[in-house]
Amino acid sequence: MLKNFNGRPSLATVLKASTVAGIAAAVLATGVPLEITRSYAEAVKVQAPAVPSFANVVDAVSPAVVSVRVENRVNQVADNDGFSLDGRGFDDLPDDHPLKRFFKQFGQDPNDQQGHPRRFGQNGPNGGPNGPGGKGRLRPVAQGSGFFISEDGYIVTNNHVVSDGQAFVAVMNDGTELDAKLIGKDPRTDLAVLKVDGKGKKFTYVNWADDNNVRVGDWVVAVGNPFGLGGTVTAGIVSARGRDIGSGPYDDYLQVDAAVNRGNSGGPTFNLSGEVVGINTAIFSPSGGSVGIAFAIPASTAKDVVADLMKDGQVSRGWLGVQIQPVTKDIAESIGLSEPSGALVVAPQAGSPGDKAGMKAGDVVTALNGETIKDARDLSRRIGAMQPGSKAELSVWRAGKAQSLTVELGTLPADQKDASADENIQPQQPEAPASEKALADLGLTVGPSDDGKGLAITGIDPDSDAADKGIKEGEKITSVNNQQVSTAADVVKVLNQAKKDGRTRALFQIQSSEGSRFVALPINGQG
Repeated sequence: MLKNFNGRPSLATVLKASTVAGIAAAVLATGVPLEITRSYAEAVKVQAPAVPSFANVVDAVSPAVVSVRVENRVNQVADNDGFSLDGRGFDDLPDDHPLKRFFKQFGQDPNDQQGHPRRFGQNGPNGGPNGPGGKGRLRPVAQGSGFFISEDGYIVTNNHVVSDGQAFVAVMNDGTELDAKLIGKDPRTDLAVLKVDGKGKKFTYVNWADDNNVRVGDWVVAVGNPFGLGGTVTAGIVSARGRDIGSGPYDDYLQVDAAVNRGNSGGPTFNLSGEVVGINTAIFSPSGGSVGIAFAIPASTAKDVVADLMKDGQVSRGWLGVQIQPVTKDIAESIGLSEPSGALVVAPQAGSPGDKAGMKAGDVVTALNGETIKDARDLSRRIGAMQPGSKAELSVWRAGKAQSLTVELGTLPADQKDASADENIQPQQPEAPASEKALADLGLTVGPSDDGKGLAITGIDPDSDAADKGIKEGEKITSVNNQQVSTAADVVKVLNQAKKDGRTRALFQIQSSEGSRFVALPINGQG
């Protein structure tokens, strides 16, 4: 018997003895031997709440999503296409090397059946009929994503994916590679359309979602070709709408938090019904990889642009021909508007539709065809969406009163940046002033310009409101409250009248080498 240190039986010995005694008692009482079994705890199992699965959506839409490979002609620099690793060329790597397998799959295979380099996405020596003719050989220069929008082979992608290409290959989710032809592209919205010849085959395609049903918080699924890894699926939600990222006058992006990376460009983002809610076009990323903020062209914008590209290969937009800017709270107060909305006309281009209709600098466009204009971007998008030659009824705020103007829209010239605004107007450079006079309460020192048009700003107080608003030395004041000024006395006269009218701010039109803009400045200190 086991004993502890004081000579008494140990606890383990006592327990063991009592257990044996208990079993013996059970046998004596029943007369039947007792079967002894071990008891085990069950594995952890949690009944999880039901959550939506994206598998059905992915199964349905994946055949419609393609990888887009872009090629251009580049001069051959080495037999191994410039690839090297620690001084070794591509051919020096063993066949089972992971990098060699990677480049065989996504790039060129120098060891095809005939011993010739393969065209990216093509079979046969030198890439077959689209081989090396001309200067250099066709080499891959970019890759992105796209999707079929019709059963006869039209593919939507981004303009920035195809812009540097001379040849294009669409790779389907089953690995089929098809040569694609560029039908048209639109840099302003970053959209492009390709076409493949399926030789009678009908392709699986997808439809556009209704923007009116897309809400912040909705689930979305992005399918694309990040880093050349085709058929990649990520999921998230719509995290914001109407994002302006400074890429152009038509910025109205959906923001999604699905992981989107390089190579996803041009790929679709779907709702749970398998409809395209947006086309992935940009990411916000300090690191270059996904940080959960991606931007997609909304379906409402893409639908019309893609239809025009499929029809004519180009997009025709309405053109107003005026430079515009947003209406800030200060500007609204300075001109007597009840709220900061609409688009402020900075300058009409001579001979433009807006100029012919009588639009003037200082006008605020508050409505188009009876619908309220939210801001300058809203006016740009709406005018751009209208057909050239159509009539537009504009409601404008001028000199404290509402007026109506009828404009027959022109066609946006190819070299213009904005459907509604001519940003290429180049004002005259201010010359050195002939004399100076201080408007101390505004923090400005001004003098007449040599051309007699406006006042040159020759000095600015860095602690003034004018400096806070971004007004700089070397710029020029052309008008105050839409009245032309050429002397400091003219400015003071306009400011005094504004004070009598109960205004606390005045609207200064500032001209610089970059264009013209309006700035509202406080006038309480003026006498």
